[in-house]
Amino acid sequence: MKAVTTSPPPTAALVDVVLPCLDEAEALPWVLARIPAGWRAIVVDNGSTDGSAEVASALGATVVREERRGFGAACHAGLLAATADLVCFCDCDASLDPSLLVPFVEEVRAGGADMVLGRRRPQGRGSWPAHARAGNLALSLLLRRRTGLTLRDLGPLRAVRRAPLLALGLTDRRSGYPLEMVVRAADAGWRVVEHDVPYLPRSGASKVTGTWQAVRDMSRVLRDTPPDRRERTATGGTR
Repeated sequence: MKAVTTSPPPTAALVDVVLPCLDEAEALPWVLARIPAGWRAIVVDNGSTDGSAEVASALGATVVREERRGFGAACHAGLLAATADLVCFCDCDASLDPSLLVPFVEEVRAGGADMVLGRRRPQGRGSWPAHARAGNLALSLLLRRRTGLTLRDLGPLRAVRRAPLLALGLTDRRSGYPLEMVVRAADAGWRVVEHDVPYLPRSGASKVTGTWQAVRDMSRVLRDTPPDRRERTATGGTR
């Protein structure tokens, strides 16, 4: 079902920030207050029952409603709603500060990378449970074997140009979406880099069951996306 935008976008946003949202009313004020000036927040409500969409709209965000449940469905609906040349993605649970995207955007804009990812570094107890770290490590190793990229995280904080990302033709609409983005980018010869970012304890209830679903979805992406043997220039690194 087609996503529906319920608030009009402002004109000529410098950067669009896609914020997939499922019951994040508590976190939204903190997250939206940290969107850089001149950037547009696109909150994609994926079936919230806590009034998240209304909170986001009242705080000035563009709200897109995506009825098909799934992290990938929400992210892609936000991407389709974006109009800026540069698009960022960030979780909406206050675990990541969207203002940290500023140097990511500048690196892409300056031509230093085609995609920049945030490597999450836990800050405090409970910010990144052991089971989630273990699943992420296993997927990172599989990704390295599949693409040659030496990334150590598949985190949701990322910056990229909108048109080339759309041209990758991403098809996953569940938790495999972030990994498919990196796999297809690597196959297309993109320069992919990562930089450390602080990872805070999330606001609200934890979505623990979603971790294992994400691992299954991402494993399926690696299994079902055949390697492209074109020469790659993608790199991994930290600053």
